[in-house]
Amino acid sequence: MMKQDILYYSTNLKAQPVAFSEALIKGLAPDKGLFMPETIPHFNFDEIKTFASKTYPEIAFSVLQRFLGDQISDQELHTLTHDAYNFPVPLENVAGRKYVMRLDQGPTASFKDFAARMMGRLMQYFLKKDNRNLLILTATSGDTGSAMANAFYGLDNIKIVILFPENEVSDRQRRQMTTLRQNVQTIALNGKFDDCQALVKQAFSDSDLEYLNLSSANSINIGRLLPQSIYYFYAYSRLSHGESNDEAIFSVPSGNFGDLMGGLLAKKMGLPVKKFVISTNENDEVPNYFKTGAYQPIVPSKNCLSSAMNVGHPSNLARIVALYKGAMNEKGEILKSPDMALMKQDMFAISISDSETIDTIKKAYNQYKLVLEPHGAVSWAGLKNYLDANPQDNNDQQLCISLETAHPAKFPDALKEFLHFEPSIPGSLQGLEDKTESFDKLENSYKAFKSYLKEHF
Repeated sequence: MMKQDILYYSTNLKAQPVAFSEALIKGLAPDKGLFMPETIPHFNFDEIKTFASKTYPEIAFSVLQRFLGDQISDQELHTLTHDAYNFPVPLENVAGRKYVMRLDQGPTASFKDFAARMMGRLMQYFLKKDNRNLLILTATSGDTGSAMANAFYGLDNIKIVILFPENEVSDRQRRQMTTLRQNVQTIALNGKFDDCQALVKQAFSDSDLEYLNLSSANSINIGRLLPQSIYYFYAYSRLSHGESNDEAIFSVPSGNFGDLMGGLLAKKMGLPVKKFVISTNENDEVPNYFKTGAYQPIVPSKNCLSSAMNVGHPSNLARIVALYKGAMNEKGEILKSPDMALMKQDMFAISISDSETIDTIKKAYNQYKLVLEPHGAVSWAGLKNYLDANPQDNNDQQLCISLETAHPAKFPDALKEFLHFEPSIPGSLQGLEDKTESFDKLENSYKAFKSYLKEHF
């Protein structure tokens, strides 16, 4: 197969396209836009059928090879994918052809491990190749921080600073970040996730901080996004009947929309997908956008049980708008309307309340013995809403896959309250309570954040 060299353009359309390695290291484009591939590689269905006999690392190699081209040798990429993906991806049958894909078996028990581990290895590869150092800034609403801290922990030429909203992450999520040290620095911000993300973005565009060689590990980074397309191919390869008309429905719990964007890329690459269900919590700016055609961010974002999805303005919406031939700037202003008819054909957007989330956790367990944490419950409820609204797809022949993005043990208080038991703790989460935490606190101020960076780095 001849490799295709793909350049990556900015969604703000005011920066020069760059190679993957530069997009990865920069994180954010100079014009504050997000990097997107100029062309999306394609698999024909016969190629997708071969994934049924491939392991997860082998599928990862096949997908990423198409995006990276000659940027990395096949041998090196093969080594990195096999090193990154050394844990299982359970596909739990619930009823008929309805499944839950559990993306919670990695080292931090979160779906973010899939992106973080691959991204960290790619960054390390390119930095060593060019003998460079990097300071990564990342904002987290929960799982991103712990996954990134784990993925980058101990790397010689990378330091990472993680900002999290002080009162909106679970105890275990926080401890997964704050019990690491060395090259990992964590900051509790007196604010929301959107505030953390805004500070990170402002730092990237501050010329006074250029000497720090800043990059991002949030899903604004294309290196986080591309690996998130892989598990859609994996799930389909294991669960489909091997016919191109056997299209899957995926329900995706959505906060900053990186997970959904990965799925949309998979569909554009040729994966047979009938519909993506965008399952949000009460931060319903995107479902409202689908209903009205007018986009209005929620400021401040609402604090919901599914805390990692408390996002009032998802960064990756700009990528989705671009994918559908529109343009949105970093402020959420739509400069060119996307093809809304095609978006609605591909996606169904629904907001799930906290009360419905709780009800779903209880009913899923009582009916199926299915254990869901709040984010997975939002996804499962979103799928149920879609099937209720589209009875033609509500049958045992239709393949439906709901994404569970974090291990239930990361939310023991919620499970104990609603199901009256605590889920068993996976090895990756054991012993956190016995480790010493270390983190700093900052006011919600860019001036304070900038001073912190200049003082510490």
